[in-house]
Amino acid sequence: MIRSYLTLIGGLDRLAPATLATLARFGFAAILASYFWASALTKIDGFSLSLNAYAQIFPKAMEAAGYNVGALGPFHTVVVAAGTVAEFVLPALLILGLATRPAALGMMGFIVVQTLTDLFGHGALGQPETLGAWFDRIPDSVIMDQRLLWIILLAVPLLHGAGPLSLDRLIARTRS
Repeated sequence: MIRSYLTLIGGLDRLAPATLATLARFGFAAILASYFWASALTKIDGFSLSLNAYAQIFPKAMEAAGYNVGALGPFHTVVVAAGTVAEFVLPALLILGLATRPAALGMMGFIVVQTLTDLFGHGALGQPETLGAWFDRIPDSVIMDQRLLWIILLAVPLLHGAGPLSLDRLIARTRS
């Protein structure tokens, strides 16, 4: 019985990295990709960046500028443009399994910046119900709980790669 158990566990150990990576990418596609794409769509107005984009990313600066984008500098425009592009491109790369590790790391960085903006720019730090807390028996806070789960989900492809169903794997096979 112990030998059968060890054989089963050994088989699962061999399958785990590729299976987890594929499942994590599927989970990202099923749960988070449309969230980020919908958010990115709010940041464009035709072929330009929307007022909403600046207000989301630089809420205090926009308020201080009287919601006049022209009063902000080129730094703000570069950051807003880069953030908007990242919200479109990084989820697509993860779903396709192309440049998966850099895309996962980029999404993790994006989530950290998003969280800091929510905490300090939008005032979530002063809203305990939104901020939440870890180890508190309530698993649905928008900041502490959800964002930690997002980071852990992205850690799997970051550490294990894209898995067998990916463009990364296809490219690696054609190069060898």
